[in-house]
Order: sequence, then structure tokens, then C-alpha cells
Amino acid sequence: MNKQAILFWTFIALAAVGVLTWLGNASPSRIIIPLVVFGAVFLLYKYPPRRWANKAKSPKIKPSARTMAKVKAQSSARKSSGTSKKRKDYPFQVIQGQKGKSDEDIPKYH
Repeated sequence: MNKQAILFWTFIALAAVGVLTWLGNASPSRIIIPLVVFGAVFLLYKYPPRRWANKAKSPKIKPSARTMAKVKAQSSARKSSGTSKKRKDYPFQVIQGQKGKSDEDIPKYH
């Protein structure tokens, strides 16, 4: 096992021992209240109220036929213009500068 897995399971074992010790010394009210709070949070997370769930979802709006026609015309225009190249392909060309080259100017590790 790798080192992180050993640490993880050590912490889990220590947490379990701590919880069991706490449960052994605790009165029923000290056990029930955290369980009720944890259960309520879990239920609200799993099944949120409708007023919270509706805000998260955006309403579906069906576009009109006129709008769909515009979208279709734009997409067909893109497809036809997509076949033509926007840039010309030029061969790579190096233009030599006015300065003369010397071996001292060239870096050793480039």
C-alpha cells in the first residue's frame, strides 16, 4: 500500500475510535440532536424544496419558426463559406537582415 492510503485508513480508524468513545460517554440527547441535524441536511441536499430547484433550472423557451429560419440560414451560410480559405498558403521564407553574422553572436545552447 502506498503512504497516503496508510494515512487515510489510520485517520478513519482514529475517527471511528473517537466516535465510539463519544457515543459510550454521551447521553441520548447528545446523540439524537447531531443525528437529526445531519439527517435534515442530507434530506435537503438529496431532495431540495421546489422553490430552490426551480431557480436552478432555466425555463425552456421554444424559438419561433422565423427565428429557426434565421438560424438555419446562418448555419448554411457558414458551411458554404467554410470551404473557401481565409488565408493564403505561402511557402516559408527567411529574409536576411543587413547585419553580418559572426560566430560570437550565436548562442552555444539554443
